Amino acid sequence: MAGVLRAERMWVETFTGLRVDQFGRLLRAVRERGGEGCGWGRPWRLPLAERVLLVAVYYRTNLTMRQLAPLFGVSPATVCRVIQRLGPLLALEPVRTSQDAVERLWIVDGTLVPVRDRKVGASSRNYRFSANVQVIVDAETRLVVAAARPVPGNTADAKAWRDSGLAAHCEGVTVLGDGAYINTGLIVPHRKRPGRPLLRGEEEDNAQHRKVRARVEHTFSRMKSYKILRDCRQRGDGLHHAVQAVARMHNLALTP
Repeated sequence: MAGVLRAERMWVETFTGLRVDQFGRLLRAVRERGGEGCGWGRPWRLPLAERVLLVAVYYRTNLTMRQLAPLFGVSPATVCRVIQRLGPLLALEPVRTSQDAVERLWIVDGTLVPVRDRKVGASSRNYRFSANVQVIVDAETRLVVAAARPVPGNTADAKAWRDSGLAAHCEGVTVLGDGAYINTGLIVPHRKRPGRPLLRGEEEDNAQHRKVRARVEHTFSRMKSYKILRDCRQRGDGLHHAVQAVARMHNLALTP
């Protein structure tokens, strides 16, 4: 059966959320990382552009392998192999700090992603089996700077941040966090204490802090337009690869 979807303008823009030129940059990055061939066995039935499109469509729509297979004219097993092979090649490259780091403002927060893999997630405060993913966002550009490996959803944000290793990317950069990141070295809101109301200046600081930190929530909302982050059926490192790929596509969509 011939496939329906091809790496053409209409299908790319409809099913990936990316313009054709943005998809071209994604395709070029995958090719540079060795995505052109598997290196052994029979050659892929689909050309690289359509394999990248398949992975992007999977992350965008969260269709099952059996649903995707007839759209591309391949078997469900081939769909699975393409996703496993190319998914890691779409990963985000963490931003490195530079001499202008002191002028940057980043925001960190954790988001809960529902998962099926019991080894990755845990029952969490959203009453679902979820994983906690720590993400750093540039406050000015709204681009994702880095994303950590998922941890069980019942892990506190402060612990998830300390264990993530993302602090190494933030040397010399001002980083905001919410009240859950107290004693982590991040800038957090002033806390209300029993019998000690906040001073007027502290309330104003908190209001400005909330206004800026809301940008990370807006980023999460845009990232979760990729439905793989609403109900991830992948096991093992599948969620980690999905988050990294979605972050990269999110950044491409915001890049002129």
